[in-house]
Amino acid sequence: MMNMKLAFVAAICFGNPLVPAMAIAEDHPQITRTATGVSVTFSGSATAIDQEVTLDVITDRIIHVVAKPLGGHVAPSESLVIVDSLRRTAGPWTLEEASDYLRLKTAALTARVSLLSGAVDFLDGRGQPLLAEERRDATTFESDAYDGDAFYRIRQHFSVSQTEGLYGLGQHQKGVMNYQGRQVTLLQYNTMIGVPFLLSTNNYGILWHNYSITKAGDIRPLLPLSAFRLYSKEGQRGWLTATYRDKDDPETIRLSRPESEIDYRYLSDQPRFPDSVNLASSLVTYEGQLESPYSGLHRLHFTYSGYVKVWVDDQLQEDRWRESWNAGSFELALAMEAGHRHDIRIEWLPDGSQSYLGIAWQRPIPDTVKGTFSFDSEAGAGVDYYFVTGDSMEDVIGGYRHLTGRAPIMPRWAFGFWQSRERYKTQADLESTAMEFRRRKIPIDNMVQDWSYWREHDWGSHDFDPARFPDPEGMVDRLHKNHFHLMISVWPKINEASSVYTRFRDNGWLYPRNIYDRRKDWIGKGYTSTFYDPFNARARMGFWELMNEKLYQKGIDAWWMDASEPDVHSNINIDARKSVMQPAIGSSVRYYNAFPLENARGIYEGQRDTDPNQRVFILTRSYFAGQQRYAAAAWSGDISSRWHDMKDQIAAGVNFSMSGTPYWTMDAGGFLVERRFHNPSAEDQEEWRELNARWYQYGAFLPIFRAHGQFPYREPFNIAPEGHLAYNSMRYSIGLRYRLLPYTYSLAGGIYLYNATMLRGLAMDFPHDTQTLNVGDQFLFGPSLLVSPVTQPGVTSREVYLPQGAGWYDFYSGEYHRGGQRLAAAAPYERIPLFVKTGSIIPLGPELQYTDEKPAREITLFVYAGADASFELYEDEGTNYNYEQGKFSTIAFTYQDGTGVLHIGNRKGSFEGMLARRIFRIVYVQPERPQGVDTSISTTQTATYSGKEQRIKLK
Repeated sequence: MMNMKLAFVAAICFGNPLVPAMAIAEDHPQITRTATGVSVTFSGSATAIDQEVTLDVITDRIIHVVAKPLGGHVAPSESLVIVDSLRRTAGPWTLEEASDYLRLKTAALTARVSLLSGAVDFLDGRGQPLLAEERRDATTFESDAYDGDAFYRIRQHFSVSQTEGLYGLGQHQKGVMNYQGRQVTLLQYNTMIGVPFLLSTNNYGILWHNYSITKAGDIRPLLPLSAFRLYSKEGQRGWLTATYRDKDDPETIRLSRPESEIDYRYLSDQPRFPDSVNLASSLVTYEGQLESPYSGLHRLHFTYSGYVKVWVDDQLQEDRWRESWNAGSFELALAMEAGHRHDIRIEWLPDGSQSYLGIAWQRPIPDTVKGTFSFDSEAGAGVDYYFVTGDSMEDVIGGYRHLTGRAPIMPRWAFGFWQSRERYKTQADLESTAMEFRRRKIPIDNMVQDWSYWREHDWGSHDFDPARFPDPEGMVDRLHKNHFHLMISVWPKINEASSVYTRFRDNGWLYPRNIYDRRKDWIGKGYTSTFYDPFNARARMGFWELMNEKLYQKGIDAWWMDASEPDVHSNINIDARKSVMQPAIGSSVRYYNAFPLENARGIYEGQRDTDPNQRVFILTRSYFAGQQRYAAAAWSGDISSRWHDMKDQIAAGVNFSMSGTPYWTMDAGGFLVERRFHNPSAEDQEEWRELNARWYQYGAFLPIFRAHGQFPYREPFNIAPEGHLAYNSMRYSIGLRYRLLPYTYSLAGGIYLYNATMLRGLAMDFPHDTQTLNVGDQFLFGPSLLVSPVTQPGVTSREVYLPQGAGWYDFYSGEYHRGGQRLAAAAPYERIPLFVKTGSIIPLGPELQYTDEKPAREITLFVYAGADASFELYEDEGTNYNYEQGKFSTIAFTYQDGTGVLHIGNRKGSFEGMLARRIFRIVYVQPERPQGVDTSISTTQTATYSGKEQRIKLK
């Protein structure tokens, strides 16, 4: 038997494609070596389900794992995420059997397959465990079908360390930073983005290669409210007391009834409200007590629109608002002991005749489930994921982009300020607003034309309404001459009454179900409409051809791809959305989440084919893995203009960025506006101004800085008069954004060249400081700037955490603070706390009115002592793709803290229009010599630079 085992090891190590049957014990799995990995087949095993487990080596740090049941008749899914040109760059790798494992080893990573269960685990280059699958069982693959498509429902559990931080997974709006022990639904929905990439502080990632709606993390089903033991207001067991009052006269009770379920989340749930009650004029209270059969931390998951306040044990826990047609969500953590009652009162003021409220809850995590992270997907051909590791979290993100595509560099003007509004109704309105920015000398590069620039019935035509936009070509030309770029809203939606509907219908490019259902939108008299099918290559081409003819040829610069979930109708349930979506390549259940990816693909490929050297910019409300390769940035959807929504954006945006998808923004100021701000009191007016000032301060440190929203108008001069603190603050934030352009654009260059990340959770740079793991209200902008937005009204300081492992300088004053402490940081009305890490180099350019107003002939170079530092200044032509052919330049700056020497390296590369000579004014910031951007700056030294290296002893 020993000789048989040696023959087996030799076979798999030295290339025999199939181990001889005589070398395999009766219950031993069949092992087949392939050119790029190994396949292990279990059949009739007493310790494993019948399955085939395949490991495919992509690079030394990436292994593709697929597990499929034997004997199935499920077609493989189309691969939409992984780049066609995926390069396998693995060095030598080996296979060997050791004990009950088959070990596949690369230079940096070991994957082991249990020969008993088929479970795979991963070890780093030092043999330390990273991640382990839990054994697959009968629940892993459950046969299912939809629309003639046979597939499996897929579940896979992983064992993770309970001390690691887990991030990514797209954009979610519950204010959660670390997904350890949490449940996340990967779903495309207004304000929600599902990206199936998980990133760990233990320097690995999982790209879950599945396109269907997926639950991740703690996937145990959420429980309905009735799973609690409920007590009414009067103490009767079995329900809460629901009281429907007249909102204008709360003493008038219209109806009181028992309710043990609060689950009104979609339009289809509306009939379950009392027939005799008009929600639009009601105030609803739910009162009583909750008692749980479990002890531990419970999480109540709320879906809501209108005004909602929640009290637990007489303590106000939440006070929220969302407009009726766009429900929001939040979680409420509640520590409970089994059998102990807690008073609860929910006060709900619906916002309109159709409003939404739902409550479910997550049980405490039992000890047997702690340390488990799972994926549960509605449809797939098998367990399918890529395991990625690296020396840092940024390395892991680089592996993700190796698989899914490098992010192109956005045009330089995209890193200026964007002004938008819902909406500019005429070309005169848009142009006069643009020129008011120029008159006031508020820096700006980009204007945005939102929806309904077409005639009312003609949604999808991309034709301007000639009554309101009589000369769109002239409008665009005048904007360009005044150094503006114009982004325009383009929906993947076409009205049945549209002038292009017949063309798209007859070519089979539409989803017809919405038309046959006669589902109408909310415009004018209401129009039946549907969406085109971007999974159909010819439909993608046809959609771009229409955009090109009607918009691009008029000079439009950028594309705002709204409702790209697709949002076939607000507030219909997910099953109804699936019935409308009929992808050309398969069922909607299997490919539900990939619509925005294919939509962006059509626009990107279409423009690059039409105009190969003009950079594409796409802003999209929904996003999927790989979409970064199509020059797409995401924004966080139709959030509300409230402080709580501003705070929730921080964790949402940082987790989106840590999903490997680098460009993100939001509506600075929020989109949906309470009616109290339409005709505000003096107090409300001042809150509105403060809210917007704080939001601009935050937005200035995002990859894309964009203001947008419903009425009141969102331009700084429409928010507050000149001289007001809010006006001054917004001007300062925009001006600082432009001065930081050398820093920001260099970060963008690093995204393309090195797979860097601009918007960073604190754990990315300080993974060993456990205090950073759950910080969801601060972030790093690039490697150097610690940003701490102010998300409460009326405050002039906020607590910030300064991570351990670095010292920190106040950006404005230069005052030094040690790391590893919580600090009550000053936050005057016009500033948010902003700190710089020791060992940083930050270039500031000149004041600008627009990004290409003048080259940065003089750069103020802030060098922050306390640690060694480096920075690479990246420059190129700004608007074309010549950088892909190497036409760009970099200048490397390094600072040695021990010697106080700044080294400016030789310039590498060149491009047309590159500055031959420039001046660097060096500001040396030390703990004992504080200097900041708001102080009287003392230049330490001045270097005239012509491309040759210099060494400067800083004094």
